[in-house]
Amino acid sequence: KGKAGKPGSLKAQLSKKVQLPPVESKPNTDDVLHALLPPREWIEDNKHYTQYVSNQPATRLDVIQLQEALDQRLMERQARETGICPVREELYSQCFDELIRQVTINCPERGLLLLRVRDEIRMSIAAYQTLYQSSVTFGTRKQLQSEQGKAGDEQMIAEHEEQKRQRE
Repeated sequence: KGKAGKPGSLKAQLSKKVQLPPVESKPNTDDVLHALLPPREWIEDNKHYTQYVSNQPATRLDVIQLQEALDQRLMERQARETGICPVREELYSQCFDELIRQVTINCPERGLLLLRVRDEIRMSIAAYQTLYQSSVTFGTRKQLQSEQGKAGDEQMIAEHEEQKRQRE
């Protein structure tokens, strides 16, 4: 569990060091976009492909279509509306990445700030998940100890009652 995980996993993404331009300089939109959402590379039919994120600004219609696509995918993948749901978390994460992309095209500095916010939220969620798992493990261990102690106490009571009967 302590490893980076699968290449596309959250742990793998968080463990990567993203090289961003210094804040003092005027960041190039394409550089920031590639740092936020690295190019996707794959090999198909012995050909190497690289897919870069689009640097085209989003229109109002694009945002509406993004919302509709999110709602559609949530239904298709049967994401739970409440509670912990990895499917919902993944889809909202993808949507937030797209919103960051759209904002970054208009204002790279704002996009960098949103990236920091996104990464901080992801790290906080990962920490909360670890705490939750630890508390569940602790609770389970305490319950087992209690049950074992109860069985021992019941046996001791039975022995004492037997000794009491023998004295009478």
